[in-house]
Amino acid sequence: MTLLTWLIVGLVAGLLASFVMGGVGYGLIGDIIIGIIGAFVGGWLFSALGVASPLGGLAGTILVAFIGAVVLLFVLRMIRGGRRRVV
Repeated sequence: MTLLTWLIVGLVAGLLASFVMGGVGYGLIGDIIIGIIGAFVGGWLFSALGVASPLGGLAGTILVAFIGAVVLLFVLRMIRGGRRRVV
């Protein structure tokens, strides 16, 4: 994969994960970083579970990165704790 492909996969996966997890995102760089780290987490999870991505090519890579990014955001929110808005 080229650097541009990593950045695109990271951005798409990070944005989708932020939307699914109910956030507004972490900005362009933050979403790319969340997506790229999510790709590693997703790859590890899929191999540990013995599961293959149902899609091939770039779509499969984005799917694995997205699932990993959702798991990563979930764990980060569990560690950091929920923040309550004071009105």
